[in-house]
Amino acid sequence: MSQDRIAAHFQTSLAGFNKAAQDRELLAVTHTIAKATAAALANGKKLLLIGNGGSAADAQHIAAEIVGRYKQERPGWAAIALTTDTSALTAIANDYGFEQIFARQLQGLGQRGDILFALTTSGRSPNILAALKMAREIGITTVGFTGTKGESLRQSCDHLFVSPSDDTAVVQQIHMMAMHGICDEVEHALIGGKPKA
Repeated sequence: MSQDRIAAHFQTSLAGFNKAAQDRELLAVTHTIAKATAAALANGKKLLLIGNGGSAADAQHIAAEIVGRYKQERPGWAAIALTTDTSALTAIANDYGFEQIFARQLQGLGQRGDILFALTTSGRSPNILAALKMAREIGITTVGFTGTKGESLRQSCDHLFVSPSDDTAVVQQIHMMAMHGICDEVEHALIGGKPKA
């Protein structure tokens, strides 16, 4: 009988989720990121998000949760996924190189006091590293989301969330779990109240 690859993936994902849920240091980092995000939004600043491939989709997803709503009815807050403007992405890549697609947008759109979520499962994406450098120059709080192979990203970030996995899909799933938790915490911190039914 052939291996059930779907069940195996479920088990691998579940193991990663359980490991993350039991990691006190990782939970503490996640709370710190939530507090920094809430503080930026409360001060009228923006959440900016970047990533490549699946992480680009995750960045767009979380921007929508912040601008729209996660669970609670509330005003929209400022969040922009810098992965979605095809005109900007292609113009910058054509004129300056793919490495600059996020850094150049940060230079134009970022402001001191904003917060940047940089998603990279490897921790080595040149366009992410260039963006983190630019963010630091501007005075943007830098938050990295990576996997166990991305520890080197720590030197470029104010806060670093390391998914306890080196499987790209599982790393991204844990990132989404953490960012949804951050959305929930931010809403609770800024408005309280009860979830929308």
